Amino acid sequence: MGGEVLSSAERSLADDQITKMIAPAPSICVFDVNETLLDIEFIAPLFQRLFGDRKVLREWFGQLILYSDAITLSGPYTTFFTLGRGVLKMLGSIHKVPVTEADVDELRTRMLTMPAHADVPAGLQQLKDAGFRLVTCTNSPPDPQTSPLKHAGIDGWFERSFSVDRVRRFKPAPQVYHMVAEELGVAPAAICMVAAHVWDTIGAQSIGCSGALIARPGNAPLPVDGLPQPQIVAPDLPGVATQMIRLWR
Repeated sequence: MGGEVLSSAERSLADDQITKMIAPAPSICVFDVNETLLDIEFIAPLFQRLFGDRKVLREWFGQLILYSDAITLSGPYTTFFTLGRGVLKMLGSIHKVPVTEADVDELRTRMLTMPAHADVPAGLQQLKDAGFRLVTCTNSPPDPQTSPLKHAGIDGWFERSFSVDRVRRFKPAPQVYHMVAEELGVAPAAICMVAAHVWDTIGAQSIGCSGALIARPGNAPLPVDGLPQPQIVAPDLPGVATQMIRLWR
């Protein structure tokens, strides 16, 4: 006797039900901040003015992540903002463009005052309404005078905000994610790391967290065998939230 053929929608629903039965459901969303929640394109006019090309922003950000990883692996520590200032000066030397202290100060100001992506409030509200706990974990240091999340008007959705400054290691070092889990008093399996960067989801998944990738422009999954893949991928936060609710609520 032949079995009934399931439609693609029915197969998807069945897969979701199996996932719910065999995998622990995360109850806490840990959000990356820079580019995930806040729009780093706000910094681009500085690079347009200095280098004549706003795309140098991406070169700067890539080098910033590279050197944050380098100092984590080699032992010394400085803050993300201090490193960002140094990388800007380094790019000035590479491109033979003068970078003044005023330019460096403008970089810091822009990093502290980035706006939230337009899709963020709706996505956060979806997750909050579904009962998820929301916290942040950023490579940026805490600032006693101003909070980028508060400036962007989204701090009220989060119960806590963590910085890598606590452990003096940058993401994706496992110590960062362990610190968050320990501070929250939960096992890593209770956490889903939500980020716009695969290196961040890889780091979190390496200690047993789940991963959700917001594939913002310039970001995409990394299809490499043997590397943990995010369970959820969507182009914006509401899309991620919809999948999380379907899978884990």
